[in-house]
Order: sequence, then C-alpha cells, then structure tokens
Amino acid sequence: MSESFRRILTGHNERGESVILEDRAAPDSLEVKGIPGFIWHELWAADGAPASNAGDADAAERPVNLEPPERGNVFRIIDMPLDDVRFGVGVDRAGTASQYGGEGAYAAGASSRHPGFHKTRTLDYAIVLKGEVYAMMDVGETKMGPGDVLIQRGTNHAWSNRSDAPCRIAFILIDAEALPDSPREQPE
Repeated sequence: MSESFRRILTGHNERGESVILEDRAAPDSLEVKGIPGFIWHELWAADGAPASNAGDADAAERPVNLEPPERGNVFRIIDMPLDDVRFGVGVDRAGTASQYGGEGAYAAGASSRHPGFHKTRTLDYAIVLKGEVYAMMDVGETKMGPGDVLIQRGTNHAWSNRSDAPCRIAFILIDAEALPDSPREQPE
C-alpha cells in the first residue's frame, strides 16, 4: 500500500495574507528496516500547546519518534503490513522499535498476548483510512475498518492486521499527563 498522498501546507505571505506554501506528496517517510511495507509518514508535529503558527519551517522535518514532544503532538499516517510480515521469523523487534524511539513503550507491553503491545503517555486519535485492523487491549479487542476512529487514552494496546491486505491508519498523538504506571516520568 505504498501509494502516496498529498500534504498541503498553508502559511502567510509577507503581507500577512493566507497562502498555500506547499502542495506535494507527503515528504517525510520512514520504512521500518526489516519490515517491508511498514511505513511511517510524518506529516506534522508541534512542540507545545498552544501550537505556534509562525514561520515557514517544516515541523515534520525531525527524527521520527513514537511519542510526540513533551507537551506537544504529532500527526502521522502509518501503512501497516500483515502481522506475519511485522512479527514474522527473523524480524528484530527491538531493532525495529529503536528506529522510532519505541523501545520503552514496547518493553511495557512485553508480557502481553500480542508482540505489538505497547504503552505511551499519550492521548491518540486513530482513524482507519484503508483496510482493516484489530485494536487490541489487555482485555478485549475490536475490528476496525475505513472511517472507524479509536480514541486511545494511555492504554496498553496493539494493532493486529489479520487481513490479506495492508492497512493505512492516520494517528494524531498528543502528549498527556502520566498515569501512575506510565513508562515516561511526569514533568517536574
């Protein structure tokens, strides 16, 4: 499912009028090494809230990280291959997670019932764009398809693609206050 999509970025000209700054294929993608078709498309990030709309810098041009900046947010689209590809024989799960700063999050889910379980200190909005995927919790799961939205609130969870085709999911991750057993410490 490697077809691209457009990212259209707005801003302001020197007179303060609104303009289209950029209209092109999504610029920043990371294919997770060793897992063909597992692609993260980073679209935008904000370092805090309220976010700044000043300047013309591309906020997605930064190292890919599973969690957003502290007090910030990130918007990405992930192309998720089948579980057999993501967790098959020979896949170095720790090595792949290190590409996007997920080691601690996946360590939190290491004893769970699916190898993709992880936990982040975030509020996430997940919107299935194409395909299907199971949203798994410690207890229970639900099958999601195009147009379905999951609001993930700092829970231990996994995404399981048991279908015969890749799944494309849009994610908006927002830094959240730590729960008592969160893998990331609360800010002082």
